[in-house]
Amino acid sequence: MSSNPPGVPSERPAPDQSPALNPEERSRPIPKDRASTFTRAGALWASLIMGFLVLILLLIFVTQNLDPVKLSFLGWQWTTPLGVGMLVAAIGGGLITFAVGTARIVQLRRAAKKNLTAAVR
Repeated sequence: MSSNPPGVPSERPAPDQSPALNPEERSRPIPKDRASTFTRAGALWASLIMGFLVLILLLIFVTQNLDPVKLSFLGWQWTTPLGVGMLVAAIGGGLITFAVGTARIVQLRRAAKKNLTAAVR
């Protein structure tokens, strides 16, 4: 028990209360640590690191698949390593996807611009 008479506060604060903070200061949100905020530079570095890791994996894939294969396309025929052929096919697929996506974005931007000008009038 405490040696203080009833009604007289003890010199030590209760464990759940901070002696330096009044109730207003305790209710304020604690600011976030500045080191953990998202920045574009941080995202750029993360993207570059991931890109280099993917390139290393692709290099390993190509060097492990050097068996020659015969490729035919629109009457053309050539021989190339299997890994290189698959890599070229993947790049071609990515370029087709990029072209279709770009066309769709342009289409949506034109429609949005048309709707915006119609709404302003």
